[in-house]
Amino acid sequence: MTTASAETVVAPASARAAAGTAAVRRRQGFQHGGWFVAPFLALFALFVIWPLLRGLWLSFTDANISGDDADFVGLDNYREALRDDLMWDSLGHSAYFTLLVVPCITVLAFGLAMLAHHIERGTWLWRLCFFMPFLLPSTVAGNLWQWLFNPGTGVVNHVLGIETPWLSDKSYAMLAVVVCTLWWTVGFSFLLYLAALQGIPAHLYEAAKLDGANAWHRTVRITLPMLRNITGLVIALQILASLQVFDQAVVMMDFGPGPEDSTRTFVQFTLEEGFTAYRVGYASAVSIIFFVLIAAVALARMWLLRNREEGGR
Repeated sequence: MTTASAETVVAPASARAAAGTAAVRRRQGFQHGGWFVAPFLALFALFVIWPLLRGLWLSFTDANISGDDADFVGLDNYREALRDDLMWDSLGHSAYFTLLVVPCITVLAFGLAMLAHHIERGTWLWRLCFFMPFLLPSTVAGNLWQWLFNPGTGVVNHVLGIETPWLSDKSYAMLAVVVCTLWWTVGFSFLLYLAALQGIPAHLYEAAKLDGANAWHRTVRITLPMLRNITGLVIALQILASLQVFDQAVVMMDFGPGPEDSTRTFVQFTLEEGFTAYRVGYASAVSIIFFVLIAAVALARMWLLRNREEGGR
């Protein structure tokens, strides 16, 4: 009886001591780690948090680019933006571009990764060729495809034997930007798929071969399910990047909105309002609306991923 009482007294005491030691270690770890992350936090606050808060404040004012005193206008900028047909047209162009690019680049990146993964000769050369365009600056890629799509001297019309006005007809202008973007950015998604393919255990394919599965069945039954997570990541990243399309479209259209404003994207519209129309307050309101849309897409992706992980448990 005496021994049991002593154990019930000693056990809580040792537990409290262990908890206290762990708390001290966590506090010391936080103090030491805090100094390491302090520079990043300072730069993050300076270049992300502060501009975001500053833009949020400007969106409620009639600030212009001259820097004169701005008056508080409440939600007027947001009301005007929601009634602005040009803003919705620009958002529609960005959404149209995203709908064209995301499926195409996902399928193309997967196909190139499969080719580079299974090819036996000149592997490094194929991988370099597929990834190298991604290393080019956007201005180089835009100027290169502007020349290729030139109706008079361009290689595209010459090879295809057609006379299509790619950059001066609104029916083809966005398609030309999509083609340029696919060639320029597919290397990033290709690299993600290639790394994921190399992580699939070889014994799965060997077992499938012993069971008589052909190449198509191995791809459908093994490769695609094993790449499900990386495919979700590629689609999410491409949606976020495509909604922010700007530089290659502007360069290809000689820094204009394209034929009949057909390639004016949401980012271009925002910059035009801020730096051409000098309406910084209105441009800030439009930017905040765009930020909310991008955040909604990112949160939706996180919600779907969490539901998938919980469903797989």
